[in-house]
Amino acid sequence: MEINQELKNSILKTGTSIIGIICKDGIVMAGDRQVTAGGSFIMDKNTPKIIQINNYLIGGWTGGAADIQMLKKIVAAELRLKELRTKSRPSVKEAANLFAMITYKNIRQFSTLPHIVGSLIGGFNENGTFELYTIEPAGGVKEVEEYDANFGSGMPFMLGLLEKEYKKDITVEQGVELAVEAIQAASQRDIGSGFGVDVFTITSSGINHVVDKKIQSILEEKK
Repeated sequence: MEINQELKNSILKTGTSIIGIICKDGIVMAGDRQVTAGGSFIMDKNTPKIIQINNYLIGGWTGGAADIQMLKKIVAAELRLKELRTKSRPSVKEAANLFAMITYKNIRQFSTLPHIVGSLIGGFNENGTFELYTIEPAGGVKEVEEYDANFGSGMPFMLGLLEKEYKKDITVEQGVELAVEAIQAASQRDIGSGFGVDVFTITSSGINHVVDKKIQSILEEKK
């Protein structure tokens, strides 16, 4: 096997099930915790996929673990610098477009290990409005109007459930229940997802980590 191919096969990937749901009174974002290598070997069972970036933004990611970590650090620093320079806080849309610009640039630079990251960025603005954006691995950005699972490996299993259960007037409380159900559905069928669920809400009262569960397998004796 060529060295480059061996590196690509062993690179850490988040596999991933991440979702964002627009509710009438806020936004719900959720993700699993499994990290894989080579697409089949589980490297870690307790890595949250939904992370608070700062006091007004949450991000969810799918793709290469190292790329995700670096992208988060760069954007968080750039947003803080912009805030210090302009004396005003960047909007959620501005933050999402910054993620998209860096993703677009990185995917088009030659590398033996290509940068591949899909992002969900949600947050609230200074005027109290809240927004959710999805950024594809190629750098395209789009505002989410109902729900999105980006390009995570658990996406097909979650979208079918969301198509059936999502309603326009869904509340955040109902959205949390739906998000947990979607992550559990993906974890049962997708080999790249599992071992836990984190759910964050974005409302007029701010950002809250409302579900923090680690799922453990338990062997039961057949009766």
